[in-house]
Amino acid sequence: MKKIWTLALALGIFAPNAFAQNCSKYYPMEEGKSMEYTSYDRKDKIEGIVTYTVSDVVNEGGKTIAKMNLEHKDKNGKVVYESDYTFSCEENVVKIDFSSMMNQQMMEAAGGGDMEMEMTGTDIELPNNLSVGQTLPDANVNMRMNMGAMSMNMAFDMVNRKVESQESITTQAGTFDCFVISSDNKAKMMMANTSHTSKMWLAEGFGMIRQDIFNKNGKLMSKVVLTRFTE
Repeated sequence: MKKIWTLALALGIFAPNAFAQNCSKYYPMEEGKSMEYTSYDRKDKIEGIVTYTVSDVVNEGGKTIAKMNLEHKDKNGKVVYESDYTFSCEENVVKIDFSSMMNQQMMEAAGGGDMEMEMTGTDIELPNNLSVGQTLPDANVNMRMNMGAMSMNMAFDMVNRKVESQESITTQAGTFDCFVISSDNKAKMMMANTSHTSKMWLAEGFGMIRQDIFNKNGKLMSKVVLTRFTE
């Protein structure tokens, strides 16, 4: 459960990272652009590195659709898995296809092996007109996994999404002026439930700069930081 939830965060909650400049002002989108994120544990030790690359961009009427390639390496630099997922942008609203993140490649990397999956849910939305105090739509995905003789249901939810403040933040990639967005994130599987809160720094033209994850007692569990941005 923990491993699957960690991978889900790496794919979608930690780093929604691309959108057309003529559609969303918060996300750069040109084929070949790349963003590298380094994840750290609560003791500030490196856990892994995730690199996102814009691999394809198409326009269909008033909608822009992008494909992102993801490469996840462990702390030793070994590739754990690679995956692709999609974004869309329409009427100045970014929508991340949550279900495309939770794909077969990801489940195999999480130890699920060969399985069949059915998914339903809502997209993660981010409008252009962010302002402090603004609330954002919830997002969720429900999965049913068939592993031969055994089946399992899982649910992931992002709720209470809110723009908390504006502030400047510095990482290895530079200094950025950001909106800070908080959310409550929950996962349910069988009899096991997990939950945490998150705080994300989002910069115009770059996307997510940093994300901190806290347990139910408010203690920092992990963080993900933008460490390199390639044009």
